[in-house]
Amino acid sequence: MLLQEKYKALTDAAVAAGISDLAVRAQDGILYVDGTAADGATKDHLWEVYNQIDPNFTSGDLVLNVNVSVDAATTHVKVITQSSNLNIRKGPGTDQPIVGKAAHHEIITLVNRSNDLWWLVRTKDGEEGYCYAQYLEPQD
Repeated sequence: MLLQEKYKALTDAAVAAGISDLAVRAQDGILYVDGTAADGATKDHLWEVYNQIDPNFTSGDLVLNVNVSVDAATTHVKVITQSSNLNIRKGPGTDQPIVGKAAHHEIITLVNRSNDLWWLVRTKDGEEGYCYAQYLEPQD
């Protein structure tokens, strides 16, 4: 099955959601979907569609590189790990690759409370991804 066919529901959802700068390309057996979502809920929806196609994201044949528009960020959270850095992951799950880290007690931007376990965040350096919510504390 061609990757474009396998992930048609995902790319259709990206188009329907109005992902700006949407770029879809296949290279070396991997489908890359790049663009910018207007808000965190839209990005979360794309991850939900992806999970329906590839439960637990195990195929390794898609890179979903959709970030959230900078002006969508609304609040901040403090990293409340015991002493170590907090991993920021590409998607909502420990099986997702680490794309960055937030330091103990660092204040980062909360983009979206994706679900009870995973929140979408952005560091001051622009790294965006999902962190385990129990290690984040909302700030005023």
